[in-house]
Amino acid sequence: MSGAGKVVLVTGVSRDLGRRFARAAAADPAVDRVIGVDVVPPRGDIGEVSFVRADIRNPVIAKVIAREDVDTVVHMSVIATPGSAGGRMTMKELNVIGTMQLLAACQQSRSVQHLVVKSTTTVYGASSRDPAMFTEEMGPKRQLRTGYAKDATEVEAYVRGFARRRPDVRVTTLRCANVLGPHVESPVASYFRMPVIPTVLGFDPRLQFLHEEDLLEVLRHAVVTDVHGTFNVAGDGILMLSQAIRRLGRSTVPLPSFAVSGFGSFIRQARLADFSPEQLAFLTYGRGVDTTRMREELGFHPVHTTASAFADFGSNLPPRTHGSERVLDGLTRTLAAATDESRGALR
Repeated sequence: MSGAGKVVLVTGVSRDLGRRFARAAAADPAVDRVIGVDVVPPRGDIGEVSFVRADIRNPVIAKVIAREDVDTVVHMSVIATPGSAGGRMTMKELNVIGTMQLLAACQQSRSVQHLVVKSTTTVYGASSRDPAMFTEEMGPKRQLRTGYAKDATEVEAYVRGFARRRPDVRVTTLRCANVLGPHVESPVASYFRMPVIPTVLGFDPRLQFLHEEDLLEVLRHAVVTDVHGTFNVAGDGILMLSQAIRRLGRSTVPLPSFAVSGFGSFIRQARLADFSPEQLAFLTYGRGVDTTRMREELGFHPVHTTASAFADFGSNLPPRTHGSERVLDGLTRTLAAATDESRGALR
């Protein structure tokens, strides 16, 4: 365990999980100060955290690190949805260009000793060729070409490059499973909040979840320990999609695979959920990751299993009927249009 007096900079504090982690880190006795950075102020209480309005895409972030004498950087500002960023191009800029500028600032700094990156198991992709469980040494079986998955892969590549250039800096990359909990806003959470849940006909994907409180705790754990490396982080066990939906008491509508992308467009336009290509692949094939290294090397043991994280999410989800008719109507129209298109292609 490192000594007290850490000065921690946290990116992405305008979002709920970033703000809550910054507060949790500030309360840790091993941490002296926490500086939260984002382009807009956090909406909630940040307690003892010092907020600095700064865009990590701008080289000014190097001045913030130098002025505050930061020794630990926690990068949490890789975002998953283009809608929240103002479009796909802006999302890519924030994710990839922002990470490059942040790493350049860390590389210049003489004070930075530790970099913690919140990554995602999305870097493994989701396909019919996947292993039962991905270990940290494995990569995706198909090239990741779009969206958040591609951004996260590029971010990790830049982080590895930084680690080679600055071997004196400890680098900890946390590949987190889909985060769920009562307060989480994410594509997966929005999907399970839908009044009627579409599934892909003939598929029952395996799912893993990480409870939001365990996410905050693994980030804190990574900050105050000297362990470095890349770690899969997920609650123990898996849930099949069919099990998860039954536990919510939701109705399902199985869609043939040729109709799913059209329905994804409908629910994005209706702002019900975000069905990106990687989201569709995940809800078709699922994904499992091995967490042996998390337990044995990182020394972290989540409080919640996959099942209990999902149960806590579901327990705070009131029964919904509002919007069911609109979703069912959209499903019907999408399926009819996709069927007509499929028939036309066969003529």
